[in-house]
Amino acid sequence: MGSPLRASRLLRYIDGGVAKVSLSSVQAIVAIVAGVLSAIGGAFALWHHFVPEPTTGQVVAIIRELRTAKPVGEATLEILTPRDELVTTLTAPDSGRLQHALKEGSYRLRVSHPKFSAENRTIQVVSGQTAEVRIELRQSAAGSMPLGEAVRTVDEGMGAVKRFFKDLGGSR
Repeated sequence: MGSPLRASRLLRYIDGGVAKVSLSSVQAIVAIVAGVLSAIGGAFALWHHFVPEPTTGQVVAIIRELRTAKPVGEATLEILTPRDELVTTLTAPDSGRLQHALKEGSYRLRVSHPKFSAENRTIQVVSGQTAEVRIELRQSAAGSMPLGEAVRTVDEGMGAVKRFFKDLGGSR
């Protein structure tokens, strides 16, 4: 007989089959839910305390030839800071795909290859994420040296020849 009496305290039925929950029952349910949420929150806080946030992100460079979309192997990728300080130099395998971990920040990528013109890109690396950049190289018209470098080399050579003859004539 004690059991039906307890059940009648917990739930009191009103006409029409609608249950009326006592205040102590609602308090018990709220307390259980609050306890479970507190335990989940504590576990989450402990997890973040012992598992540190990532401090690096990934950069993935995919180097292809523009005309054929084929991967370019043996391409050199230099990763530089915004102040042109060299971070690392990588050489692309035959797949043309390079991957490297970097601290969060802005970087400049400089790609070169003897048969293709040089390519520069700026990327932003975010901790815990991957920055993917697709670089398409064009066939170099001036052979292995881009035109700007060739002109600068000729100008430097001509300047050296002029200085030599100027110094030669001034020593008499």
